[in-house]
Amino acid sequence: MTLQDLLTQATASLAAAPLAYGHGTTNARDEAAWLLLWQLGLPLDSDLDALATHTVTEAQVQAVNALIARRIDTRQPAAYLTREAWLQGVPFYVDERAIVPRSFIAELIADGDFDDWLSDNTQHVLDLCTGNGSLAVLAAMAWPDITVTGADLSADALAVAGINVQRHQLQDRIQLIESDGLRNCPGPYQLILCNPPYVNARSMSALPPEYLAEPQLALAGGTDGMDFIRQLLRDAPACLAPDGVLVLEIGNERAHFEAAFPQLDVVWLATSAGRDQVLLLTAESLAVQQAPHAPTP
Repeated sequence: MTLQDLLTQATASLAAAPLAYGHGTTNARDEAAWLLLWQLGLPLDSDLDALATHTVTEAQVQAVNALIARRIDTRQPAAYLTREAWLQGVPFYVDERAIVPRSFIAELIADGDFDDWLSDNTQHVLDLCTGNGSLAVLAAMAWPDITVTGADLSADALAVAGINVQRHQLQDRIQLIESDGLRNCPGPYQLILCNPPYVNARSMSALPPEYLAEPQLALAGGTDGMDFIRQLLRDAPACLAPDGVLVLEIGNERAHFEAAFPQLDVVWLATSAGRDQVLLLTAESLAVQQAPHAPTP
């Protein structure tokens, strides 16, 4: 059997199963390629066309088929099966203790889309709800002169983040702390990155098994998805430098966000999913939001 034959077979098996994607791939063919290449020990960016006629052994066929069967039977995200996820071309360790990394904020870091909001004074960055630490690592890579704090309520997630900080040899520049929101994060920070739990209760009840395999603490945001965000926007001004900014991912919850914070002056940032997934707030806009209104005469 050739590698192309095996890929075709694996793709058909996944496509015939009631699976959900979104943890690194969006379709059966890409997921089959990922699992096949990983199981065969080949680079995930391999040229599949160049390898199409490569002969695979019977043992390799059985190993790939077993992995595909695990994906179908367990409904776990592929990243939990391989213990690895990639974000902006950077590999990260991940397991069931942390959400599979997939933040659109990673695109903005890599593309330098909010570099103009930073300055020579930018020294301290906070990655709140750091999960497996991927955004903290990407931030440290993108801005070699800054220090990063990765904070999370989950000690389990922080243990995973610690693996990734060590994997990328960034122990001297990334500090990991356990914190309920901003409680243990006094700052001041010139930049706060946050991909918080924001899924509203109705959407949570409809999530497929692949998403329910992840820690619910990292997903569920209450009735309208804004529970954590309300606390964050209340506490952030005290933790931001005067020229600081908060970059916040809210997924598909823009309508709920705008209903909860109708007076907030927001900058929406363009991502591959559109201009409604990630927003930016300045320290000034947050301070204005919290300023007491003068009584009506």
